[in-house]
Amino acid sequence: MNSKTIVIKKLYPIIAFIFIVTGCAFQKPDYVKVITAPELNQVMQKEDIFLVDVHTPKQRHIKGTDLFIPYNEIEKQKDQLPKDKNTPIYLYCESGPMGNAAAKSLYELGYRNLTNLDGGAKAWNKAGLDFE
Repeated sequence: MNSKTIVIKKLYPIIAFIFIVTGCAFQKPDYVKVITAPELNQVMQKEDIFLVDVHTPKQRHIKGTDLFIPYNEIEKQKDQLPKDKNTPIYLYCESGPMGNAAAKSLYELGYRNLTNLDGGAKAWNKAGLDFE
């Protein structure tokens, strides 16, 4: 066996470990549910929900949006949120990550019924659904 083959064989366990560890970082957090655009649209047809746009900068809002709070200002504007910490709050941004960040902030404030729109406003638009 040549020295390159030996080095590569020694690197396999290290590479496998890196993939396992970094793969865990991309798992969805357990404090926020994820919903697709068609699923959110169905919920909105049946229920009066609390829908929050957390994208920054401000963007076109999904029709029926109750509140706009930038994802990084949740703490500053918490007085605009429902007093009942079990109120279902549906979040969206342009494509999803800011919604997850907002969910984390809301969770830290004690909110426990959080849902983020998978793919955000882009997915909503792609599904052909309405904006204000």
